[in-house]
Amino acid sequence: MANNEKGYLALVLHAHLPFIRHPEYEDFLEEDWFYEAMCETYLPLLDIYERLTRENVDFRITMSLTPPLCNMMADPLLSKRFQRYYNQRLELSEKEVVRTRNTQFYDVARMYERKFKRIKELYEDYYHCNILEGFKKFQDMGRLEVITCGATHGFLPLEVRKEAVYAQVKIASDDYRRHFGRGPRGIWLAECAYNPGDDVYLKANGIRFFFLETHGIIYGSPRPRYGVYAPVYCPSGVAAFGRDMESAQQVWSAETGYPGDHRYREFYRDLGYDMEYEYIKPYLHSDGVRRNISMKYHRITGRVGLNEKAPYNPQEAREVAASHAGNFMFNRERQIEHLNGFLGRKPIVVSMYDAELYGHWWYEGTDFIEFFLKKIHYDQQTVKLVTPSEYLGIYPDNQMVQPSMSTWGDKGYNEVWLNGTNDWMYRHLHKAVERMVEMANRFESPDGPLKRALNQCAREVALGMSSDWAFLMTVGTAKTYSTKRFVEHTHRFIALYEQIMGNRIDEGYLKDIEWRDNIFPAIDYRVFSTAEADKAAKS
Repeated sequence: MANNEKGYLALVLHAHLPFIRHPEYEDFLEEDWFYEAMCETYLPLLDIYERLTRENVDFRITMSLTPPLCNMMADPLLSKRFQRYYNQRLELSEKEVVRTRNTQFYDVARMYERKFKRIKELYEDYYHCNILEGFKKFQDMGRLEVITCGATHGFLPLEVRKEAVYAQVKIASDDYRRHFGRGPRGIWLAECAYNPGDDVYLKANGIRFFFLETHGIIYGSPRPRYGVYAPVYCPSGVAAFGRDMESAQQVWSAETGYPGDHRYREFYRDLGYDMEYEYIKPYLHSDGVRRNISMKYHRITGRVGLNEKAPYNPQEAREVAASHAGNFMFNRERQIEHLNGFLGRKPIVVSMYDAELYGHWWYEGTDFIEFFLKKIHYDQQTVKLVTPSEYLGIYPDNQMVQPSMSTWGDKGYNEVWLNGTNDWMYRHLHKAVERMVEMANRFESPDGPLKRALNQCAREVALGMSSDWAFLMTVGTAKTYSTKRFVEHTHRFIALYEQIMGNRIDEGYLKDIEWRDNIFPAIDYRVFSTAEADKAAKS
């Protein structure tokens, strides 16, 4: 079967959450985003990789694990809180097995009991409470390619100082080495947001490729000969891979995408609201407010109210996921056969998705991935799975094109991250970056509290650059929290800046915010210096 394939498929999953860690509270609502994704997406994906490896199924996946996510995965406080989270769910699922016996919900309760037992086993016994060990293991085996992202998922086209662009890439590259023992070969530019020329900073950090939305490639200059079905080289020599919209729509489309099948699990009806308060209270936060607890017993059913949803059937839903995986493979075979017929070379189809779609938003999505990877291995010879690095090894010669400025999201040109709901942020962010550059250029070799304060300033300004705050303000989800986070990081930066420039550092204040915002323990504030950015651009 070797070399008989007619083309290649790169499955790319972008795993990201903003850095959310609140040691000042016993529990915190937004930290649940991380625990839910651990239980529903990240650990289930590793479980799939474990099973496929045991069954000798050859597979390839590319995953971005963003620096904020890696820092949360490696954080001891969040690890302890995550153990508390899944142990509580496991206890509740065992009670649910008893409660639902001889009812139509019994199989679902058993499903949750098995799931949380497996989560506990994987996290504690396989990965010793640090799942980065698992991702590193499969990367070292050559099955998984882990790529990085901007340090805090910074939205690079709206940064007016190139020092900030360089800092986002350099901090991310250094943090990747700390976790994975080597430099990153690829990067996911936050929001697929590309600004022509920024690729020189990728090259300076040894990064060989990144991804773009479709129009970023096809509106490039000159026009790409193979469209999005072959990478192009930027003038810097860094490769850009374009997103394939045909495969994207089959999964993403709200009207026709697979996740909308009526037999899949309903996301919005949750046991946290269905059960009597006293029964569910021990599994809520300390404030006692009813919330989702990620145990759901109903299927989508159709366009009906939540109170009219039908019982969920896990076995039926799993069979649907297998059928959808077969359909997805069939469509990729036909697509690649068609492309191969007129391109004159083997095409690469790049299918890009948010990782959290699989398992969290689309509960059966991880089953879909496992069925798909098995079917690709056993049932066909047309498509071969590759990582971008492998493809560049097979096809090192590619057209040189200057890609177009582009983003993903509504309309494809920045608007989600710059509009009337969030434009007020940028004057504060740009001023903070300007001051950070000023300090990085001024203080060459400090030590003691001054060095710590400068490094903490770098953390605060980087956290303020996260694209998540502007995104959440636009969509109106967690708008209060995202606004609060941006304002807090800006205020902390300003307070430290004034203390540094006034030569009056308050060590108690510094220690407190080092404890709160502990991302990037090895950060060096000089990454914001003009000399560093200039040196990288000229390299």
